[in-house]
Amino acid sequence: MSLKVNLRHLEANEIHLTGDLPIEELALGLTDDMIQVQKPLHYDLQAEELADSVLVQGKLELTLDCECVRCLKSFEKTIELPNWALHLPLEGEEKTAVENDCIDLTPFVREDMLLEFPQHPLCRPDCAGLKKNKKIGRGNAETGPSTWKELDKLNL
Repeated sequence: MSLKVNLRHLEANEIHLTGDLPIEELALGLTDDMIQVQKPLHYDLQAEELADSVLVQGKLELTLDCECVRCLKSFEKTIELPNWALHLPLEGEEKTAVENDCIDLTPFVREDMLLEFPQHPLCRPDCAGLKKNKKIGRGNAETGPSTWKELDKLNL
């Protein structure tokens, strides 16, 4: 169930597309463990036929389940493209592929959403990171021997 526009429906007038695209259909191919997608992509689009092209405009929204790269807390981040637009030529060198009078919008949506993904997700812009644990550290004379002392002896 990919996101498709039927050109036959556009001949009479513009069409309105609203719904949720299952994440399996979007096929994001994520390899980053810090970002997961569990919820479907919500779309609210308007498609109209122009002279030798199709114009699609509207809103895309996707909720990400992220893990902060500094403090490792889990949080949700919503990616919203409120003024998403796509111009698809139907003739010429950059002609859009049409299959059975339908244009598949899924690859274009996937590409634009992936461009908006955070490279290093942060729960807050001012996240301080993990709290320092006093037990883990270089140690000092009062705490006794430490593996850090042995490493400090090395001249690298």
